[in-house]
Amino acid sequence: MARLINAALLLAVLVCALGVVTSRHQARKLFQAMESEQERARQLEVEFGQLQLELKTCADLPRIEKTAREELKMRMPEAARILTAAPGGER
Repeated sequence: MARLINAALLLAVLVCALGVVTSRHQARKLFQAMESEQERARQLEVEFGQLQLELKTCADLPRIEKTAREELKMRMPEAARILTAAPGGER
């Protein structure tokens, strides 16, 4: 009888030990995945900051005018070709 109880207890201890090992392994894997995702989040924050800076640079008025003149070959119209509306809608 004592042998049966000892064998059952040994089996229970082995099952518990296997459960502990498995859960610790899974916890390590999840922790590594979390650290990896946190690093990715930091990289995305840096990229977002760079994109905001680039957007601010592109929206700069002198840069827009330079691009319009050089790349799009746009120019200011002559004064004679500019029409202005009179106040009150009269001509």
